[in-house]
Amino acid sequence: MEGVHSGIHRNPPLILCTMTNSSKRLTSTAILAALSCTCAMACAEGAAEPIRALIITGHNNHNWQYTSRMHADTLRATTRFAVDVTDDPATTLADAANVGLYQVFILDYNDDHAPKRWGAGAERNFAEAVAKGTGVVAIHSANNSFRGWKEYESMIGLMWRDGAGHGKFHEFTVDPVDTNHPVMSGLKAWSTPDELYHGLTNPQNAPYKLLAQAMSSKESGGTGKAEPMALTLSFGQGRILATPLGHVWVNSDSNKPSISNPGFKTLLARSAEWAATGSVTIESWSDQRTHNTLTDAEKADGWKLLFDGTTPQFRSFKKTAMPAQGWVVKNGELIHETNGRGGDIVTLDQYTNFEFACEWNVAEGGNSGIMYHCSEEFNYPWETGPECQILDDARHADGKKPKTRAGTLYDLIPTAVDVSRPAGEWNSARIVIQGTRIQHFLNGWKVVDVDTTSEAFAAAYKQSKWPGMKNFNTKTTGYIALQDHGDLVRFRNIKVRELK
Repeated sequence: MEGVHSGIHRNPPLILCTMTNSSKRLTSTAILAALSCTCAMACAEGAAEPIRALIITGHNNHNWQYTSRMHADTLRATTRFAVDVTDDPATTLADAANVGLYQVFILDYNDDHAPKRWGAGAERNFAEAVAKGTGVVAIHSANNSFRGWKEYESMIGLMWRDGAGHGKFHEFTVDPVDTNHPVMSGLKAWSTPDELYHGLTNPQNAPYKLLAQAMSSKESGGTGKAEPMALTLSFGQGRILATPLGHVWVNSDSNKPSISNPGFKTLLARSAEWAATGSVTIESWSDQRTHNTLTDAEKADGWKLLFDGTTPQFRSFKKTAMPAQGWVVKNGELIHETNGRGGDIVTLDQYTNFEFACEWNVAEGGNSGIMYHCSEEFNYPWETGPECQILDDARHADGKKPKTRAGTLYDLIPTAVDVSRPAGEWNSARIVIQGTRIQHFLNGWKVVDVDTTSEAFAAAYKQSKWPGMKNFNTKTTGYIALQDHGDLVRFRNIKVRELK
């Protein structure tokens, strides 16, 4: 599974390869070179130098695979941060040179269930970095961690310890308290769906300032009083913000909106900027990135844009032009409209071994798909082409079935990890086809990896609906298709490269 190793994850184009085993690690020299490149590009464009942030994750009784990458994208979208993610902090933090590269740590780590400490060296480096001025943002169950590690407990302040609890996951209002603080200045109360902690304790009697709170209603199983939702502390020269917001349980689509909530995204971005710099320039969260372009590195690697924000390099299936209805280009997005009846569209060229990437955003209850190796000998692309599913897992019936959720090899292979994002959020998808091997990636994780000549595929095929379709998966070359399933779905950053 991509994403579980002792290295550090960085978005393209800074480092274009993704490490997939524990023997491949980024050295501090390599990281510094990449960060310097990032900062040089930003400064050349007249932007502020990016804040270097490290998301610390890899162990949590919550869905850290989903939350960590969502947090990373939330910060990257502001263009204020250069973000790395470590799934193995015990290794990453043991290298003092690595630790010293970052201005802020984002904690998405919980060792409370099946305790997993970082080790003496890593913990010492972490504490020393914070004492010297590296900021910290602690999210949700990070306050469950490291019972008895006094330095950590002093940093976080209010901890989940004996006597803590929460009511049911529900919608509630977060009220700013200290509106003079840079993080809260100008912010209004916001509503969020989340799990509301109560009964947190302060084992080290750490002094803190309360920034925001929420009423923990008795009707929701709470205390009937206001509970802390954001607080600031200091540890040496380090600025720290801790929030119990951001709960996403494992295999729970209903919990995922807690961190896609605009209020939470704004809190995270502003908190990280303040913890790193002491000031806040981000007013509210928004995506400031430029889309539908290729970097020089991507061009050198053979990537080609299939959509530049205005002109799709697609046409109607079995026709010569884009549909006259159903598919539109708007605000730099290629959109299939609800009940547009434009039909499936396909690439202008056919591909054998290739890597295809895009971002997709599906409406509530929506369904669509990306099919490949599609032939025009038959009536529909799905008669020949396997499909990477696009779906609102929370609201569509297919979301209840493991083999038809978002990112699956439709009706054949389930995803290895649950990282699909809610309706209305952008999901990044990547499909890699080499010979008979099919790989699907979703939001930075390898979720499908199967050889179509394997016994595992043969068994899945027998249990699927495809045996009744004799031409399915019989082509080694074909078109890539975007499906008209009748629902609203938006695409951007669509690109492809051929592989040898």
